[in-house]
Amino acid sequence: MRAMLLVNPKATTTNSRTRDVLIRALGAAVDLTVEETGYRGHAAALAGKATAKGFDAVAVLGGDGTVNETVNGLLNTPATNATERPALIVIPGGSANVFARALGLPNDPVEATGAVLEALREDRRRVVSLGHAQWDDEGRYFTFCSGMGYDAEVIRAVEGLRGSGRKATPARYVNTALRHYVATDKRHPAMTLTGPGIPTAHGIFMAIISNTSPWTYVGTHPVTPTPWASFDTGLDLLGLQRLGLPTMLPLIRKILTESDRLPSGRHLVQLHDEAEFTLTAERPVAFQLDGDYLGERESITFRATPNALQVLV
Repeated sequence: MRAMLLVNPKATTTNSRTRDVLIRALGAAVDLTVEETGYRGHAAALAGKATAKGFDAVAVLGGDGTVNETVNGLLNTPATNATERPALIVIPGGSANVFARALGLPNDPVEATGAVLEALREDRRRVVSLGHAQWDDEGRYFTFCSGMGYDAEVIRAVEGLRGSGRKATPARYVNTALRHYVATDKRHPAMTLTGPGIPTAHGIFMAIISNTSPWTYVGTHPVTPTPWASFDTGLDLLGLQRLGLPTMLPLIRKILTESDRLPSGRHLVQLHDEAEFTLTAERPVAFQLDGDYLGERESITFRATPNALQVLV
């Protein structure tokens, strides 16, 4: 098997020594070409190059952002089905690693490499569905989640802190979320949800769109606002029509402690296993995709992409 390994040298949880060990281990199992990512969008370009050159697999050592770029590079190459593209191999190296953990991989990169080597020996593959977000003339796939509103605003704030040299730790996300909540406008919701066969819902402050569960992790603890979401179904959504404490506190408790139960409440908008829906905003709203802040948008259409990606896991 010919594989290209994409290494993010700035990955949060690995150092050069660990990366060398992992590269040697993978190199002993496959015909390996190693490429380092150097700028935003580089992983997508390299994944497209690997597809064009006929590689059997593309491995990623990095966080969810690098994984997302790689997936988009693979999916932007025409193919009639997932098996015509290189298979994806994921080795977690970021701060959250939601996609890798949702696949059942260990969060430790060395342990995950061991699991990947076992999958390679047994040729153990899984085909998963993806989500796709379309706005204006642009579109992008996502592996585990997207969001508009409050959660994207928090990600924007954390990315600003990372730009000043601070690490994106779970504690930093929680503290940023709390500080941002105090300053958030809780009186003027901007978004409306529409879609084929879906009742229109107005007055949405925040929307979480999920391709799998959990939505994210706080350290080792899963956060599950859409517990029925799965790589084997369409997209799920949780929308909030209130951001006050009477709504938020019970919701936070449920999504942290009741991982298999659907949250309930008068001011929640929920969808499960949907093929398509659109969120339209009265004013530009913060938008994130797989934990990557992508600016402010006024209208985004989300679609499920069944059986899109082959993963060695």
